[in-house]
Amino acid sequence: MKNIPFSEEKIRAIANEFGTPFHIYDEKAMRENARSFLKAFNWNKGFKEFFALKALPNPFILKILKEEGFGVDCSSYTELLLADKVGMKGEQIMFTSNNTPLKEYRLAKELGAIINFDDISHIEFVDKNLGLPETACLRYNPGSLKKGNAIIGHPEEAKYGLTRQQMLEAYKMLKEKGVKHFGIHTMVASNELNPQYFVETAQLIFDLIVEIKRELDIDIEFSNLGGGIGIPYRPEEKPVDMYEVSKGVKKAYENTISANNLRDLRIFFESGRAITGPYGYLVGTVIHKKDTYKQYVGIDASMVDLMRPGMYGAYHHLTVLGKDNQPKDNQYDVTGSLCENNDKFAIDRNLPEVAIGDIIVIHDTGAHGYAMGFNYNGKLKSKELLLRTDG
Repeated sequence: MKNIPFSEEKIRAIANEFGTPFHIYDEKAMRENARSFLKAFNWNKGFKEFFALKALPNPFILKILKEEGFGVDCSSYTELLLADKVGMKGEQIMFTSNNTPLKEYRLAKELGAIINFDDISHIEFVDKNLGLPETACLRYNPGSLKKGNAIIGHPEEAKYGLTRQQMLEAYKMLKEKGVKHFGIHTMVASNELNPQYFVETAQLIFDLIVEIKRELDIDIEFSNLGGGIGIPYRPEEKPVDMYEVSKGVKKAYENTISANNLRDLRIFFESGRAITGPYGYLVGTVIHKKDTYKQYVGIDASMVDLMRPGMYGAYHHLTVLGKDNQPKDNQYDVTGSLCENNDKFAIDRNLPEVAIGDIIVIHDTGAHGYAMGFNYNGKLKSKELLLRTDG
């Protein structure tokens, strides 16, 4: 069973005022989670979390996270504009993109963002057209040295990043072109729940930092360990213990960075899902029931509002408000109204008996929910509401 931070009475009052469907975000839980994330790594001087804006590009959410001390990870021109509008400047912004148009590099440079190069050829591209910044970061793709996972695939099949040999060549090139400050980045998993995975990733990066210092006499000043930290979409799953991750990363840091007498290294993450994902909910009203070869429950939300189940077959837990204690002895497909047969939030899901007018809450939509919405069939995206800290 997964909990929700509001009562049926509260949600029905909100629904009466604003109508359904809507995404609603729990500000109190987001703030508490943000503080815990930062606290886990308070041993590292200069630690920073750059919220992956792609997960939830909402200016009010970004302002909240900025207040909590987060930076922002941007991957497009529009995300850079949004970061700028909420007051993010300079090294509060990490710009990690791929196949990047010149205008995006230009804006990132104007804002003073840390540019994270995804391809060795982009170094010459930026230098020729804009001039290189004083600080540069490179995205490492470890290939077969590191396994990916089912969501993001194997690193050697991913379009992202530089090979190990390219990393050495690129740092040498950057140094020769006058870059003064260097960072390193990788991300090779998505929605990963194994804490040890992130410790292993840190060790992989720390080993490469030692090699870069030995081969090129370049000091890496910060290491962005990426994101990919998963959340427990299913009731039986457990959240990633970031204190366990931190403990393992610290040990790897001491055994590798400190043991080789390298300069202090700032550690960064660019988590999105793990910061806001569990604290968003898509709320819809049952408008129809259909009984043919299967039993269908139709709600007024659709894949426009949450495409992960239809696109990935991803599991999102459903709660029928007010029926928590009733037996789940009815099997339904829960659908939207798009002219696509994959417009389904759940398939063969065991739920209490559902009636027209019931409110269904879809859990864990605080990341890659509204953000991935679209306008197929001319459907408009749902509202976004914020449940404030005072309730």
